[in-house]
Amino acid sequence: MPLSAPLTGVVPPLCTPLTPAGDVDLPSLAAHVERLIAAGVSGVFALGTSGEAAHLSDAQRRTVVRATADAVAGRVPVLAGVIDMTTARVLDQARAAAGLGADALVATAPFYAGTHPAEVADHFRRVRGATDLPLIAYDIPSHVHTKLDARTLLALAGDGTLAGLKDSSGDLGPLRRLLVALRARGLDRTFAVLTGSELTVDAALLAGAHGVVPGLGNVDPAGYVRLYAHARAGRWAEAAAEQDRLAALFALVEAADPGEMSGSAAALGGFKTALRELGVIDCARTAAPQTPLPAAAVAVVRRLLVEGGLLEGDNPPHGTESQPPHHPSARP
Repeated sequence: MPLSAPLTGVVPPLCTPLTPAGDVDLPSLAAHVERLIAAGVSGVFALGTSGEAAHLSDAQRRTVVRATADAVAGRVPVLAGVIDMTTARVLDQARAAAGLGADALVATAPFYAGTHPAEVADHFRRVRGATDLPLIAYDIPSHVHTKLDARTLLALAGDGTLAGLKDSSGDLGPLRRLLVALRARGLDRTFAVLTGSELTVDAALLAGAHGVVPGLGNVDPAGYVRLYAHARAGRWAEAAAEQDRLAALFALVEAADPGEMSGSAAALGGFKTALRELGVIDCARTAAPQTPLPAAAVAVVRRLLVEGGLLEGDNPPHGTESQPPHHPSARP
C-alpha cells in the first residue's frame, strides 16, 4: 500500500514472535498483525529495534517481511527495517525487502565504524537509489552512536532522498527545531516526522510531529490510536490523560532486575510477555543471547496489564514457552 505523503498516525514497530526453538512463529505474527490493524493503526514497521532485527539471521528477516506483507494484505503500509552496519549490507537488505512486499524502507546511519555527516548523506542516497521504495531515516543514537543532524536531514528531505524520519533520540528540543525548519521550507507536507518516544507522544504531536512509532504500541495499540485521535482533534487534556496511562503501563519494560539482564532484553521481554499474557502470541522468547524474563518479572507485567485496563485481574497466567496457548481471542 503506497505511503501517504506524509505518513501519519500510529505505526507500531512489530515485535517478532519466536517459537521455543527460536524460529519465527508465523501464526503468532499473523495474529499480532491482525490485532494491530483491528485497533486502527496506520501502518506496521517490521524489523525495527522492537522486532529484534539486530538479533535475527538474514533468512529470518526475510521470513518476517514476507509474512508481515502477507498478513497485512495491502490494508496498511508495511515499513521494513533494513538496519545493518555498512552501506553494502544495507543495500542487500533493501533489495530483499523490496522484493518481499515492503512498501517503504527504514534505515539507520551506518554503525560500528564512525561516519561523517557527508558519508551518512551518501549512505542514504545510495540506499534510496537501490529500490523504488520511499526511505525513512531512523535516528537512534543510543544504538548506532551517530546522531542524524538537522542540516543533513533537511538536505535529504529537500532533494527527495528521504520520505521521513523516525526519531528515537529522546530529545524533544532538536526535534522541535527540526519541525520548525521543515515548516519554514514547506517540507512538512511531504516529509513525515514520527516520534519513537512512547512517553512524550502528546508533546511531539503538539510540536507538529506527524505520528508515532511506539514499541509499547505492540501491547496497547488502541491506546496510542486514541492518543493520536485526541491530539489531532485538539483535545489536549484527553491526550495527556491517555499519555499518562500509557506512561504507567510502560513500566513493564523495567519489570526485570537490571542486575540480571540487559535493558534491551528486559524491554523486549516485557513487550513479548505482555503479548503472551494477552493471548496474542504463543511464546515470549527473545532472540539469543537475550535473557528471558524471570517469574517475578512476569508477575509484574501481569499486574501492570491489569492496572492498565488490558487484562482482567482473575485471568489465569498463559502457558510457558514449553507449553504455549493457542491464540485465544485478545483485546485490541
